Amino acid sequence: MQISASRLARHLFLVLALVAGLLARPALAQDISGALTKLTADSYADTGEAIADLATSGHPRAAVIVQAIQDKTLEFDAATKTVAIRAGSGVVDAATGETIAAPPAGLSPVRVNNRVRSAIAAAMGALTLMSPDPAKRREAAEAVFKSRDQDALPALEAALAKEKDAAARTALQTARAALVLAKTGASEADRLAAARTIRERGDQDAVSLLRSLPADTPAAIRDAAQAGAKSIETSLALWNSAQNALYGLSLGSVLLLAAIGLAITFGVMGIINMAHGELVMLGAYTTFMVQEVIRTHVPGLFDWSLAIALPLAFLVSGAVGVAIERTVIRWLYGRPLETLLATWGLSLILQQLVRTLFGANNREVGAPTWMSGSIELGHLTLTTGRMWIIVFALCVFVGLMLILKKTAAGLQMRAVTQNRSMASAMGIRTPWVDALTFGLGCGIAGIAGVALSQIDNVSPNLGQSYIIDSFMVVVFGGVGNLWGTLVGALTLGVVNKFLEPFAGAVLGKILVLVFIILFIQKRPRGLFALKGRSVEA
Repeated sequence: MQISASRLARHLFLVLALVAGLLARPALAQDISGALTKLTADSYADTGEAIADLATSGHPRAAVIVQAIQDKTLEFDAATKTVAIRAGSGVVDAATGETIAAPPAGLSPVRVNNRVRSAIAAAMGALTLMSPDPAKRREAAEAVFKSRDQDALPALEAALAKEKDAAARTALQTARAALVLAKTGASEADRLAAARTIRERGDQDAVSLLRSLPADTPAAIRDAAQAGAKSIETSLALWNSAQNALYGLSLGSVLLLAAIGLAITFGVMGIINMAHGELVMLGAYTTFMVQEVIRTHVPGLFDWSLAIALPLAFLVSGAVGVAIERTVIRWLYGRPLETLLATWGLSLILQQLVRTLFGANNREVGAPTWMSGSIELGHLTLTTGRMWIIVFALCVFVGLMLILKKTAAGLQMRAVTQNRSMASAMGIRTPWVDALTFGLGCGIAGIAGVALSQIDNVSPNLGQSYIIDSFMVVVFGGVGNLWGTLVGALTLGVVNKFLEPFAGAVLGKILVLVFIILFIQKRPRGLFALKGRSVEA
C-alpha cells in the first residue's frame, strides 16, 4: 500500500503529539476548548487539526466527540461557538455530555471529506490504543492485527512504549509484529523477529498471516514464516485431538446418563423398554415445571432449581415406571416381542399426554449461574454446563454402584440377575424386585432428563433422540453390566466425535452402528458379559 509523504507525516505528527500531550503536558490534558472552537470554523483543515488536538488531549469525551464526527451527529453553531452531539430528539453538550435545554437554532453538522476521514481513523486508533481500560487496548490491538493497516503502526508503537499490562502488551507486540512482517521497508532482522512473535501466538489467524506473505518476500523470511506456520498447525492438530476427546467424553457422559437406567431394566428383567426415552422426557419436563414455579413465586431460588428438580424427577419417572411394570409389563415376562410393542405404544401415549398438557413447542429451561460460561485451557474450550454434566454422570454411576453393592435391595437385584429361579427358591420376592428395579431404572432416566434439559430442547420428542443410542451403549458394553455401560458410553462418545469431522454426523452414526453389529457377531454378550448359572445356560 502506497502512503503519501504528507499523509505519513500527518500520522507521525498525531502520534508524536499524542505522546507529548499525555506525557509532557499532563496539566493541559483536560483542555479541549481550543479543539471545539476549531470545529466551529467550518473548515476541513481546521476540523483535521481539531481531531488531532482531541486525540492528544486525554479528555474522557475525546473519543465520543471523534466518533460523533464520524457518525455525522456532531453539530456546531458558529455564532454562539456551541458544539453539540445530537442524541435522538435532543442534543447534549459535546464537552460535558449534559443535555442542552435550549439549543441554538443554527446548529449544522460538522462536514467531513476524505482527509478528515483519514484523520478520524488515525485518531480513533490512537484513542483506543491509549484507552485506560486494558481490555479495550487488547481489543484495539486485535483489530489492528486482523486489519494489518500500516497506518496504525506509529500509534501502535507509541502505545507499546507506555503499556504496563502484561496481556495488553503481548497483544500490542503481536499486532506490531503483524505490521512489521508485511512491511517491505522493514529490515530482515525485524521481520524475522516479527515472524517468531507471530509464531508464539499459535492460532489459526497466525497461520493465515504467516502463509499470506507477498511473493516478493525474501527467501529467509518466507522460510521462517512457513516453518512457523507448520509448527502451529502441528500444535493445533494436537489441541484439536484433545478438544475432540473432551467433546467425546461430554457426549459419552450424556449417553451414560440416558443408558444407565436402561442397563438396569434390560439386564435384570430382559425387558426391551421402548418407553425409556419418554421417562427421560418426563424428567426434563419436571425440571421445567420446577423452574416455572420458582420464577413465579421464589425467583431467588433459581440457582437451586436443578437441585430441587433432581429428587422430584426421580420420583415422577420412578413412579411412572413402577406403574408401567405393575399394570403392563408384569403380564408379558418371557414374551420379548409383545413387551417391545407394548412399551412402544406406551411411549406414544406418554408423548401425546405431554403434548396435550404442555403443547408441542419447545419449553425453556434456564441454566443456573454456576453452569453458565466456559472454561478455557490453552486452545481447549468446554462449556461449564458440559463439565458439570460429566461430573454428574460419574456421581450417578458411583451412587448406583454403591446401591447395587452395599444395600440389601442391590444384593437381591444381583441375585435375580444371576439366577432368578434360585433367588425365588431362597425366598426373594422376585416380582417386587422386578418392580423396584424397573422403578429405579426409570427414576435414573428421570434425573438424566434433568441434565439433558440443560443441553437439549425440552420437547415431547426429547427421548427419541437418545433411545437408539442408549440401546447401542447397553448392547455394546454388555447387557446388565454397569461397568460395561460406562466404558461403552464413553467409547462411543469419543469415537463419534472423532468420526464427525471426516464422515459427518449422520454417516458417523451409521459407521458406529455397523461397527457394533460386527462386534456383536464376535462377542454376543458385549464387552463385559455377566456371570451366573442362568446367564451361562
